[in-house]
Amino acid sequence: MRAVVMTAVGGPEVLELVDLEDPEPRGEHDVLVRVRAAGINPVDYKLRSGGTLGGELPSVLGFDGAGVVEAVGDAVTRVAVGEEVYFCDGGFGPAPGTYLELKVLDERLLARKPARLSFVEAAGAPLVTITASEALHHRAGLGPGARVLVQAGAGGVGHMSVQLARLAGAHVATTVSPGAKTELAGALGAELCIDYEHEDVGERVRAWSGGVGADVVHDTVGGRVFNECFGLVRPYGDLVSNVESEWDPDSIETMRKHNLRVSFAWMPAPAVFGWFAERERQTAILERAAAAFDAGELRIQIGAVFALEQAPEAHRSLESGQIVGKAVLEL
Repeated sequence: MRAVVMTAVGGPEVLELVDLEDPEPRGEHDVLVRVRAAGINPVDYKLRSGGTLGGELPSVLGFDGAGVVEAVGDAVTRVAVGEEVYFCDGGFGPAPGTYLELKVLDERLLARKPARLSFVEAAGAPLVTITASEALHHRAGLGPGARVLVQAGAGGVGHMSVQLARLAGAHVATTVSPGAKTELAGALGAELCIDYEHEDVGERVRAWSGGVGADVVHDTVGGRVFNECFGLVRPYGDLVSNVESEWDPDSIETMRKHNLRVSFAWMPAPAVFGWFAERERQTAILERAAAAFDAGELRIQIGAVFALEQAPEAHRSLESGQIVGKAVLEL
């Protein structure tokens, strides 16, 4: 089979197209999937440039995938040969990711692909959908009527967070650059789009929230933006981030004074640390999301599609910020 492997730590040039031996389902719960498309996420180029989390090189990157079941183990009951599936698995080092044509994984990590989505769209959905769902529902406990601020609401995770918040009955504001990103966020349900390049974000959020701040702030940017978020949350509110950041002393003081609950949502953790029950829970998120995709309540924004051999170019484009929404490799 064809695969793109990371041969060393470095720039996009370390990604090489190679031929690997076809894998086979050996365990009774194993499923062989012919991958039709693979999502690309910022974590991919961070691993490429900073090193994988264990395992040895060469390594296959990619967390998201969508494809067709080709073979199943003797005890498999969840899926059958010929079914279309989407999933999140591997890609951080020890386990092969999705930049390849054939992949073996446990049946309990597969969800049926939304019928309404193409393989390309489905491959772009898993990581961002799980991340946004865990941030809003499992960390912040989002409920109807809440006011939610999503930082970078036209990005991969951000555009899904905007939709899931609206689907939960929340009022949504977001920070976006003017133009196409503002248009996308508004179309997805954001009632307030703040031009962070030219407007005072804090001033706009306070005016929108009656002066108290948002009930929930979802940070998908990190760094300076993460620390600015502390002043945007109402007392007793929630700040959730899915990007690792250093905390400023002033942010810690604001958290204490305002009794804020600050949470972190790192979607790959169950796979990295072997928490299988949590991985099954994440798969259940995809199963529920499939119904919402098919009902037209959720959509995935695909910003660019590349062939498998164009993986280096795809990384360059995503890393430079040129892509609005998700980048996907189509096999």
